Amino acid sequence: MTRLGRISLRVPRDRNGLFPTSLFEKYQRSEKALVLAIAQMYIQGISTRKVKAIAQELFDEQISASTVSRLCKSLDESLETFANSKIDEQYPYLILDARYEKIRESGTVSSKAILVAIGVSESGKRAVLGIELANRESRNSWSDFISKLQDRGLSGVQLVISDAHKGLQAAIEQLLTNAIWQRCYVHFLRNALDYLPRSADENCLLELRQIYERFDLQEARSSLSNWITRWEDKYPKVVDFVEQNIDQTLNYYSFPPSHRIHIRSSNSLEGFNQEIKRRTPVVRIFPEELQEKISKKDSNKDLANVA
Repeated sequence: MTRLGRISLRVPRDRNGLFPTSLFEKYQRSEKALVLAIAQMYIQGISTRKVKAIAQELFDEQISASTVSRLCKSLDESLETFANSKIDEQYPYLILDARYEKIRESGTVSSKAILVAIGVSESGKRAVLGIELANRESRNSWSDFISKLQDRGLSGVQLVISDAHKGLQAAIEQLLTNAIWQRCYVHFLRNALDYLPRSADENCLLELRQIYERFDLQEARSSLSNWITRWEDKYPKVVDFVEQNIDQTLNYYSFPPSHRIHIRSSNSLEGFNQEIKRRTPVVRIFPEELQEKISKKDSNKDLANVA
């Protein structure tokens, strides 16, 4: 099966089956370029049914949705290589976050966590360091995820940027002992909204956001003091929340000014998650085999603990 349609080949055979051909591998039934083209369509978020229709139009070849899935199995090797690749470069800044996808499990559908890590180098280069599926976003799952990154060579982390998930905070404190935690200021502002009435003056949150645009920590604290004075009588709940938690969002001021825009929030990871989100709706619900992989991993961990 090729990009030009189906062709029949007469392959020479010898008695002992030792003759190889350089055109294709043994038992191969599809041209490699065709397989790569189909896999690339799948990566770009095109459903297996749509790939089937495109293949019919372009190659004049009947390809079932199940065949498309089978041909895309070649991606598993690339993913496995990525998941176990050595982290050779140092990343002083580490951004952690999780998103959720629906997975079918024993006939029911539930949401499972996808843990993601992005590293930012001294030069500002960003790299996806790890992606892993977990039953839930907990201290144990985050600890396991971070430990694997360290086993692959992650080192030199000075600042970890994330939201205020308790399990994630505990894992960071346990495993990244030399790093400072930076609470994502975007998530912080969203949390602050919970303490404001719907009819609240929009300038209250706008002025709070402007604190993160100051040149240094001294200017930021001066702006914070002015903000508290202006709004504490009108919105005491949000002011109390900010006073108790804002220090967690200002740690990025301890780092070079040119780095701060990249490390004050987890926005770069949010953008990556949007790219994932753009592709996964075509699947809607992922098959049960993903859950089996999680269960197998958890079972192996339990056996190791018993041992």
